Amino acid sequence: MSDTRAVVTGRTDVPDVIVVGGGISGLTTALVLAERGHRVRVWSREPAAATTSAVAGALWWPYRIEPEELVGDWSLTSLRKYEELAGRPDETGVRLVSGLHGGERLAALGSWAEQLKDVTEVAEGLRVRLPLIDMPVHLSWLERQLAATGGAVERRTVTSFDEAAAETSTVVNCTGLGARELVPDAGVRPVRGQLVLVENPGIEKWFTEADPASDATTYFFPQPGRLVLGGTAEADDWSTVPDPRTAEEIVTRCARIRPEIAGARVIGHLVGLRPARDTGVRIGAEPLPGGGRLVHNYGHGGAGVTVALGCARAAADLLS
Repeated sequence: MSDTRAVVTGRTDVPDVIVVGGGISGLTTALVLAERGHRVRVWSREPAAATTSAVAGALWWPYRIEPEELVGDWSLTSLRKYEELAGRPDETGVRLVSGLHGGERLAALGSWAEQLKDVTEVAEGLRVRLPLIDMPVHLSWLERQLAATGGAVERRTVTSFDEAAAETSTVVNCTGLGARELVPDAGVRPVRGQLVLVENPGIEKWFTEADPASDATTYFFPQPGRLVLGGTAEADDWSTVPDPRTAEEIVTRCARIRPEIAGARVIGHLVGLRPARDTGVRIGAEPLPGGGRLVHNYGHGGAGVTVALGCARAAADLLS
C-alpha cells in the first residue's frame, strides 16, 4: 500500500469513525458526525483544494442526480444551511446571487421547487436567487469547523476499507469516483466537466442553460476574483487535461449571452470528473469483517455541493 500520512487539522485521538474521502461530501459528513459527538478522522488522498469538489462552479441546484424522490429533501436541507452561511460570505465562501436558469419552468421541476424563495418565471426561464459557493474558501471553512469540533484530517492513500476498519469500528465511504474500485462498484463513472476562468468584465448575475441536443451546458458564475465559464458533461471520459478547442467553444457560447465575455482575459482552465452512479446516490450500511460497519455516501453526480448536508445527515443517521 502506498501510505502518505500527515495530520493537517484537528487532534489525533483514536477515532470511533473514519471518513474516507476529503471532498465536500467527506468533510460535511465528518463535521455532522463530530457535531453529534463522534471522534472523527478524515482520510483523504489529496488536500481538499485538489479534489473534484474544489473545481465545482458551484451553484446550488439539483443537477444530474438521482433518485428523484430523495434528492429534493436532501437539496432543501443543504439550501437552508447555505442561506444561513451566506450571512458570512468572506468566511464561508457562500453568497446568495441572482441569476437566470434559461429554459426552465417550475412545472417541470420536482416538488422541492415549491420551497424556493425569490423565484420568478419569465419568458426566458426562471429568475431566482440561489447560493453560489466559492469552493476553495468553503472547503477551507469546513476543515476549520471540523478541527474546532475535535476532528482531524490526514493525507492518506487507501487501497481497501479494511485498512480503516483495522483502526475503528465505523468507516464512512465518501470516496466519489474512488468507490468504483474500493467498493467495488462498476456503476460509478465519471462525467467530465471542463471550465474556463476569465477576468470578470463586470458581470454580477449568473446564467445557466442546458442544450437538450448535446451534453453541453452554457453557464457563467461570478466568483470572487474570477468569472467561471462552462461547461461540459462528457460521460465516461476520464481525461483531466483541458482541451483547447472545448475551451474556445465554452467562451464562444457564453459570449453569445454576454458579448463582453469574448474580450475577457483567460486566467485559467479547470477539469473536474463528476462522480455519477448508474442507479443514483448510495446511502446505506453493510457489515465489515470483525463486527465493524461500513456506511456509504457516494454517487452524487453533478450535485455534490447541492445535497452535501442532506446526504451527510442521512449517512450519519445510520450510525445511530
